[in-house]
Amino acid sequence: MRYVQLRAFHYVAVHGGFSRAADALCLTQPAISDQVRKLEEEYDVLLFNRRKKQVTVTAFGKKLLELTHRMFDIEHQAHELLSESRALGSGILRIMADSAQHLHPILGPFRLKYPGVFISVGTGNTREIVDKLFSYEADVGVLGEIPTARDFNIVKLSSTPIIAFAARGNEITKLKSISLEDLAKQSLVLRERGSKTRQKLEEIAAATGITFEPSIEAEGREAIREIVASGAGIGIVSEAEFGHDGRLAKIPITGCEPHMDEALICLRERSKGKLISAFMKMAGELTEARLLQESA
Repeated sequence: MRYVQLRAFHYVAVHGGFSRAADALCLTQPAISDQVRKLEEEYDVLLFNRRKKQVTVTAFGKKLLELTHRMFDIEHQAHELLSESRALGSGILRIMADSAQHLHPILGPFRLKYPGVFISVGTGNTREIVDKLFSYEADVGVLGEIPTARDFNIVKLSSTPIIAFAARGNEITKLKSISLEDLAKQSLVLRERGSKTRQKLEEIAAATGITFEPSIEAEGREAIREIVASGAGIGIVSEAEFGHDGRLAKIPITGCEPHMDEALICLRERSKGKLISAFMKMAGELTEARLLQESA
């Protein structure tokens, strides 16, 4: 087994094909194919299913891919360590967030300090974010909970109540607050299962014998916001994520103390990467400064 063979396998798996891997490595396609073939023959394994022009990773190949992800990330970290004397002036930081709202206080200062860094921000629910981190498709995640697993380094960003919200003009917005029991009687617009906001409120309601049955279920926070703004029902959200929208009014939920803990996380095994480390450090410093200011 040679380094070039593992590298060829890794790039084919990550880029989804031999020609794309060849382009990424500035090599010819036959050279890439030859390295992968030699690796398969040496260990008598099948790493890719080759059907017509489509290439997919086999079950065994996926196990090897988990290892090569770590291998090449450690190689990248070693390169960064050896290049530490250079300014952090370039690179790509991939962030997955359940809500971009929680990134607003961090992105501006980070960009000012590291203007050469390109930042990619994607959205998803907690399950999707964790999957992206473990598959190395994201570097940093923002979740609506504090993970208990030891796989992560964590910066707690905030803890805010879960609230209901409705379109202005809806009779329910005249209420000063709403109970869980009354909320369950409304036409609810909820996010897909896998949303931590929905899961947490449903767990609290279930403990008191209340069940939420959504009238509309939609993927993504923006979809929920637009549906509620149209007058089609009542939504729920962490107060920190409510934002500013003149079409909507928030309604506190009484009878319980549902709070959402927002956390910035990265894989512990990747936490020493230069970009990831810099972003996590700045997030921690900014959050600490904000909490000190709020308590003053």
